[in-house]
Amino acid sequence: MSEKIPHWLTKQANLAPEQLAIETEDEDRITFLELKERSQRFAKKLAGIGVTKDSHVGIFSTNNVSMVIAIHALSYLGAVAVMLNIKLTKEELNYQLRDGKVSILLTDDESAVTQMGLSVPVKPFSEMDRLPEYEINLKEEIHLDDAFTIMYTSGTTGFPKGVIHTYGNHWWSAIGSALNLGINKKDKWLAALPIFHVSGLSIFLRSVIYGIPVYLLEKFDENTVHEAITTKDVTIVSVVTVMLSRLVTRLGEGHYPASFRCMLLGGGPAPRPLLEQAKERNIPVFQSYGMTETASQIVTLSPEDALRKIGSAGKPLVPAQLKINHTNEDMVGEIYVKGPMVTKGYFNNQEATEKTLSNGWLATGDLGYLDEEGFLYVADRRNDLIISGGENIYPSEVESVLSRMEQIKEIGVVGKKDDTWGETPVACIVKNSAVTEEEIIDYAVKCLAKYKVPKQIYFIEELPRNASNKLVRERLLDLVE
Repeated sequence: MSEKIPHWLTKQANLAPEQLAIETEDEDRITFLELKERSQRFAKKLAGIGVTKDSHVGIFSTNNVSMVIAIHALSYLGAVAVMLNIKLTKEELNYQLRDGKVSILLTDDESAVTQMGLSVPVKPFSEMDRLPEYEINLKEEIHLDDAFTIMYTSGTTGFPKGVIHTYGNHWWSAIGSALNLGINKKDKWLAALPIFHVSGLSIFLRSVIYGIPVYLLEKFDENTVHEAITTKDVTIVSVVTVMLSRLVTRLGEGHYPASFRCMLLGGGPAPRPLLEQAKERNIPVFQSYGMTETASQIVTLSPEDALRKIGSAGKPLVPAQLKINHTNEDMVGEIYVKGPMVTKGYFNNQEATEKTLSNGWLATGDLGYLDEEGFLYVADRRNDLIISGGENIYPSEVESVLSRMEQIKEIGVVGKKDDTWGETPVACIVKNSAVTEEEIIDYAVKCLAKYKVPKQIYFIEELPRNASNKLVRERLLDLVE
């Protein structure tokens, strides 16, 4: 018998009905009571078109209030939300719809997906709003072992895999974060990361579990986020490296209000020079580590350690465990994690589940090491590791060193096939100002071992990134090979 708790949105609406739940750039303000009522009405409309407990319902949408309401509505029916990346092609989308056994797809009104001719019925939010409500008993309790969401990983090999998140995974992720960062009654968490990614969705689940408002943006814009921090009482922002870089540039010589207490940084290792620039400006950056399989962050720096452990992702959150397996001579090995926020497996893919999970331990595919105090430093994705003449080269290290050059705005390093060495490192660079290949290589020679120095420099207009602004190294490889 799985453990049950009261439905988290209903509970929050009862505890603090007039408390602000969602605020938007357009100055829409929705209380927890309004969010509950609108979500329950939407649930009854979904029931009217055949959505029941355990139905798989796709959500394909940009960030907006209707999307949040739809997700909560599915929880009132016990249905599963299959979160879909809006950058998917028709072929990719149809694969995930079939693999995820999706029966209906919900989308925002501007989405071109309605014209794609997909394999399942498509319902825009506005069409759903016009439907009658079907009288049905909605869920009053949440079963923590029940599946709530499925998100597909952007795996570097093979087809994407659907990560199952239970309510318990999301609950323990929120509790783990709260035990690290604390909860302040005046907190307001800004959400600019895509809600179809776990890093974005988790903000809205923390909101109903903690009882704090979310400042919702459709997409990231450094000027809008800067204004929200300085004039809209935002206290916490979730970002990835490129977002932090743009915010540091936007801040210039200014400073954020004392009430701003956390820039939660995820999405992979950040260059040390950027972290030091943030420190100089008193920006409270807490680097974190997590993945879709861990329902957001599972390792995070604590406020006490943020400044003295620059570059570290921190220590495992209270409910979590971590170990490094197969350590090599430089103490780097694959990161394994365990805890109640870790997925139980992949939907409809027992082979992948057995390959990745063993006795509750998740093989992350990421490389890292622990320092003498037990703080995690993430080196790279195992698949991103460059092996040149038997030497291991971590792209993030080369990127961190070269990003100290003021002329370099952004950099991505990948391994290019080489008949002699197997692979050699090459760098793709977006310029801030005029710089030559020779100048970059001369700088690298002074700071890096010879085998780590990029053998070629490619100047490009922009780095390829996915919907959550993470660097897509596979597309860099396409540019250099």
